[in-house]
Amino acid sequence: MSYDKKLIIHKLERWDRFITNYHLPDWDSIPDLGLYMDQVVVLLVQYLGFIPSIPGGKESFVTSSAINNYVRLKIMPAPVKRKYYRVHIAYLIMILTMKQSISISDVQKILPADSSEDCVRSVYEAYSEKFRQLALFFNQQVQSAATDIRTPSRDEEGAVGRLVIECGLIAGFSKILAEKLIRLCDADTEAVLAAEQPHE
Repeated sequence: MSYDKKLIIHKLERWDRFITNYHLPDWDSIPDLGLYMDQVVVLLVQYLGFIPSIPGGKESFVTSSAINNYVRLKIMPAPVKRKYYRVHIAYLIMILTMKQSISISDVQKILPADSSEDCVRSVYEAYSEKFRQLALFFNQQVQSAATDIRTPSRDEEGAVGRLVIECGLIAGFSKILAEKLIRLCDADTEAVLAAEQPHE
């Protein structure tokens, strides 16, 4: 693979500026006046524009059909007379950011189902805070790993490849561990521990 060093450095600097200043929207800043589907899609693209479009660029990372599926699967509450309120948008923000790394069926296990607005607010605010902390932590890791790319005497192509691999491995390990932990929900503790014992 061939990389343009200037372009990669530009992307890393842009990412650094963006992620350093980025926050998920505060609960109170999310509209609660009842939006129609098209308005919700536009709003989510504004809030989560850092998520890339589906490969090929033909479809956004959020579509009305996907939102309808989340409602049908009961991952989030149904709209009220075809209108979406703050609680719906908060669910969608969490769903769309989590589904970048874990399956939608696992997202469904994590989010509170049929919860009161106060419960959803509490979950969303804790989620936003954790999102911010992890975004900054990940950015520090990326910027540290990118030192070789910025060093003129180093093999830039190899350095970019190593950074791509590192990001992929972090994503992979995170996904694997998240899935293992989700599988432990409501698990039979004795059966799990017995299955992990070495066979003699």
